[in-house]
Amino acid sequence: MLETDSVWSRASSGAPDEISANLYNAVIGLTLLWGFGVNYYMIQAIDPMWVISLGFWPIFIGYMISAFAGIAIYTSSDSALISFFGYNLIVAPISVLLTPLIHFTDPLIIQKALYATGGVTATMMMLSTTFPRFFLSIGRTLFISLILMILIEVGMMLMGMSEPSWIDWAVAGIFCGYIGFDWARANALPKTLDNAVDSAASLYIDIINLFIRIVSILGRRD
Repeated sequence: MLETDSVWSRASSGAPDEISANLYNAVIGLTLLWGFGVNYYMIQAIDPMWVISLGFWPIFIGYMISAFAGIAIYTSSDSALISFFGYNLIVAPISVLLTPLIHFTDPLIIQKALYATGGVTATMMMLSTTFPRFFLSIGRTLFISLILMILIEVGMMLMGMSEPSWIDWAVAGIFCGYIGFDWARANALPKTLDNAVDSAASLYIDIINLFIRIVSILGRRD
């Protein structure tokens, strides 16, 4: 989920540091697996009660600061290593946020959510590969829709109102679109190591947010 022109304007081909398509896709996949692996390790290592004791707002504010710093780093860098550092600034705080969710949710729901997220991600990538022009055309619509959903959620939170189930479905749908959108854009970029890391970081954000919403949807049904 990248909206920064410093990344997506890199549309010229023939860059001197371009790599093969297979290696490019492999780096995207390995970078995603690294992020999910860090999530798994940290969730197992962190005490969920410690996270809860810190309170929602300190954790959320800390996450936002770290995540935005990470996004700023990887979208502005031309170095794969620096971009990878920024990527980890996103992965680590998300692990902290996920810890209570994973520990206090029925394991069967988590398992179903993992399967559903993987299936949807693969499906959206295949559709994006088949219809790249369509997905590239919906970026602005997705961005506006996501901002609207965030404003609605923040407003309801400040007013102490519980979220209706349709919000989870709407946000899940937006991130499904973002997976297709970001995959199409990843394939439109010059195939460099840095662009592979940047693309993986973007897709990671999409996939994790989709997973969280699917957990919420399944949890409401339980």
